[in-house]
Amino acid sequence: MYNEITLLLFATSILGLIALRLKQPVIVAYILIGILAGPAVLDWVSAHEPMELLAEIGVTVLLFVVGLKLDIKLIRKLGAVALATGLGQLAFTIVVGFGIAVAMDMGWLRALYVAVALTFSSTIIIVKLLSDKREIDSLHGRIAMGFLIVQDIAVVLAMMVVGTQGGADADTAWWMSALELVGKVLAMGVLVGLLMRFVLPRVLHWMAGSQELLLIFAIAWGTSLAAGGEWLGFSKEVGAFLAGFSLASLPFREAISSRLSSLRDFLLLFFFVHLGTQLDMSTLGAEVPAAIVLSLFVLIGNPIIVMAIMGYMGFRKRTGFLAGLTVAQISEFSIIFVAMGVAIGHVDDAALGLVTLVGLVTITASTYMILYSHKLYALFEPWLGVFERKVPFREQGAEEVGVSADVIVIGMGRYGRRLAERLEEHGLRVLGMDFDPEVLSASASCKVPVVFGDADDEEFLAHLPLRSARWIVSTLRDREVDRNLAMLLRRQGFTGKLALTAHSGVESTWLQEAGADEIFHPFQDAAEHAAGKLAEACGLIRADPVA
Repeated sequence: MYNEITLLLFATSILGLIALRLKQPVIVAYILIGILAGPAVLDWVSAHEPMELLAEIGVTVLLFVVGLKLDIKLIRKLGAVALATGLGQLAFTIVVGFGIAVAMDMGWLRALYVAVALTFSSTIIIVKLLSDKREIDSLHGRIAMGFLIVQDIAVVLAMMVVGTQGGADADTAWWMSALELVGKVLAMGVLVGLLMRFVLPRVLHWMAGSQELLLIFAIAWGTSLAAGGEWLGFSKEVGAFLAGFSLASLPFREAISSRLSSLRDFLLLFFFVHLGTQLDMSTLGAEVPAAIVLSLFVLIGNPIIVMAIMGYMGFRKRTGFLAGLTVAQISEFSIIFVAMGVAIGHVDDAALGLVTLVGLVTITASTYMILYSHKLYALFEPWLGVFERKVPFREQGAEEVGVSADVIVIGMGRYGRRLAERLEEHGLRVLGMDFDPEVLSASASCKVPVVFGDADDEEFLAHLPLRSARWIVSTLRDREVDRNLAMLLRRQGFTGKLALTAHSGVESTWLQEAGADEIFHPFQDAAEHAAGKLAEACGLIRADPVA
């Protein structure tokens, strides 16, 4: 067993490095090592029971971490856009995916499992990619995170239903099973709610005196509710999710989540290795045509439905396109969900192999789609008008900019807003611009007028007071957008100067080559300012004894 794990870890490190070089998430390496280590290829695994146990622990830790992310306050703030987009995408993918699966001669139960599996997108991958691109706080990033929360809740409900089927009596009427399920959900919900309100805050406060003890208690709590969930007729995964959810509103959740993330990633390796031992490679070849069809459906169909819903709700086509690309893959939960169906006999191993193939294809392809989303938008932009209303009212605000300005500040976050207000104090006429509706709503207290607009939208830029502006300052953290901005301003005949914001020396060089007249370095400037004040203070302290 020890030698097997050593070999698996070493092989995963090599495949993970290759995946990293190819700009792929490490989960792709996990899936591949699971297939390679299986009996149909290298047959490295002989200790199946310990591997299965580690796989189960990995899945429960994964669900526990998902539960930790679902703060009740966050769910309350879940906007109509995220809810409508999430539910709309779920319904569309299930209905159309089921139709496609049935058309390919799948049985109705297998088709239903496959269709449901296609609805879940990988939160881990999307958060990582958007964070790397610094788009997690952008408008499309926040909308994507919203409907990912809807998907996370949906996957837990789906697992809950499937988990109850494993121990259901075949002679029991469906309505009695449903009634029993509702009763158990209410009972467990009440119990967890009481613990959240009266017990857990105090206990975690005691445990927080030691970070190690806090982590041990979190794992113990997660495994306890996982075992309790299985005892009640649910699955261990559902119990683990509820355990995480019960801690999500407490101030210690970030400390617990950050420490569990590495453990989660480590244990997920064993889930995919165990998955590889279940795959029958002799039947996998027959699933390739279906995998190609379903992968194309996920890569194209899911983004289209998101763009259609967001366009109908009044967003610009660019926002809908960028948000839509985030759902162009299936999740590790998709594979876990179908594996649960295999365990209780609803579907065969071939269905699990099919969903695994779709996962490999869609995760690999969508990673590049998200990484190069802005270039893809520029390529497809002429054909995306059908996904935008004549008046995209949710992002409207700059079609009629009736003011003149000496300086236009693009990006009214904390840095941009403070910069704009200081320029205004120096007697300059300043116009702020941002593509985040929340920033626009918060601008009521700002001394500077703020309009809603997209720096990548040439039509919008044409409505700005470019003739009067001597400077345009971008505080955005996306160098691709800054480069496009410089190009679009030149095309509009802007004769003033452009200042861009860099966060590293490499970015600074890159932005200078893109045409920036001035480069701002917020972190470097802040450090120099702080160092100057500290040096001045030290000088005053040394001068006191002499005086």
